[in-house]
Amino acid sequence: MLRELQDKILEIKREKGIAILAHSYEAEEIQEVADVVGDSFLLSESARKLPQKTVIMAGVKFMAETVKILSPEKTVVLANPAAGCPMAEQFEPFEIEQLKKLHPTAAVVAYINTTADLKCIADVCVTSSSAVEICRKINADEIIFIPDCNLGAFVAKKVPEKKFHLIHGGCPIHAAVSKSDALDAKRLHPAAKLAVHPECQPEVCELADYIGSTSGIMKYCKEAAEKEFIVGTEISIAEHLEYLCPDKKFYILSKKLICPNMKITTLTDVYASLQGGGLTIEMSDELIKDAGKCIEKMLALG
Repeated sequence: MLRELQDKILEIKREKGIAILAHSYEAEEIQEVADVVGDSFLLSESARKLPQKTVIMAGVKFMAETVKILSPEKTVVLANPAAGCPMAEQFEPFEIEQLKKLHPTAAVVAYINTTADLKCIADVCVTSSSAVEICRKINADEIIFIPDCNLGAFVAKKVPEKKFHLIHGGCPIHAAVSKSDALDAKRLHPAAKLAVHPECQPEVCELADYIGSTSGIMKYCKEAAEKEFIVGTEISIAEHLEYLCPDKKFYILSKKLICPNMKITTLTDVYASLQGGGLTIEMSDELIKDAGKCIEKMLALG
């Protein structure tokens, strides 16, 4: 049945000229029918280059919004309308405006995991892999980093010449992992290297052999000479790495690392969105223009 449904999806998307984008955290069976698999910004950038005029996002809403911002002429559909992101949606623009009043000379640096409305008030957008470089380059001595305080703390440590203002926000899934979880995993798998996402708490990152974005973690695990790894990000990445590197062993850092918003999108949702289901992303020209400025600044600096 699974293979039959995948074949139907592949046939329909070819007939209708539709592209499917799948985030790295999505299930293997979804990734197998996708045109592009990767992190949120890679998907947005790739959508720009795809010839298809309609794209389906197997991911969460802010990712679909970012695709629309960078490809406003395309129809963008979120496969499961309920797939949100607690980190992206936890602050409203007025709250960041209040911070700007307290620190008027600071630049607002927004993680790409933010809503379009928040991007409108940011000076520049960053990904987890580009944040350090862009914060170094931006013409400001003070930085308001939103919304992830753990990623912000990681960047601040790498860029000590600048003053960072952090807010208590971030990814509740990565932040749930504790130092004791990391120590337990290392005791259980003493030969394994620990690779973690910078959205994890600083005390977890301090125990890591590698800290980086999802794509960075995958690259590190694939290219490293070692044969065992503890993967400190969404548990699907360990599964995907098992397929990619059958000669290596991968262990999840913690069973807490399950993102329900990523898991609710199913292969059936993808099939339904090809038939007119899902959520079509609607944004005004003004919102697209204003939200796009911080992304264009990121491209210029990164």
